[in-house]
Amino acid sequence: MRILIMAVALLLFGGAGSTVTAQLCGLEKGNKAPEIRLPSIKGDTVSLYSLKGKLVLIDFWGTWCAPCVEEQSELARLYQQYKPAHFVNEKGFEIYGVALEAKKPNWENFISKNKISWIQVSDLKFWRSPVAKTYNIQGLPFNVLIDGKGVILAKNLHGTDLEKAIGKNLSK
Repeated sequence: MRILIMAVALLLFGGAGSTVTAQLCGLEKGNKAPEIRLPSIKGDTVSLYSLKGKLVLIDFWGTWCAPCVEEQSELARLYQQYKPAHFVNEKGFEIYGVALEAKKPNWENFISKNKISWIQVSDLKFWRSPVAKTYNIQGLPFNVLIDGKGVILAKNLHGTDLEKAIGKNLSK
C-alpha cells in the first residue's frame, strides 16, 4: 500500500514525491539516524552524534503539546532508571530532547519548572525547523531510539513499549 501511495505522489507531485520517499526510507529501523546539531537553552550547540556510544532516545516534543507535557514525567522516570544502567553495546543511556518551539521563555520556564535534566535543544523555528522536515515529523510526541552507532532501533514508542525497547538492550 505504501508503495502505491508513493507512486501516486510521484505522479501527482513530480520531484516532491522523491523527497518524501527519501525521508520515509531513511528513517526505517536499521538505518542511521540523521545528525542533529541545535542550540541548547544555554546557547551551545549540541550534536546528536556527540552521544556516540550511548543508547539514545531522541524525543521530539513541545511545551504547547498536551500529550508531550504528560509524557515528560514518564521520560523523567525512565531517565532516572536507565541513565546509570549498563547496556550490551552502549556506554549508558541519554535522552536528546528536540523542542519544536517558537518562544524561548516558554521552553526555558517549562524545563526549569519541571526540573528536566536531560539534553534539550531547539532552533526555535517551531514546525519550520529543518529537523522536523528531516525526521518527517507529522505529529507530536514522536521519538526515535538509536543505538551507540546511531542506528535506529525503534520509532514512536511510548509507555510500556518504550520501556521494553530500552530494557531489551540491558546487559544481563
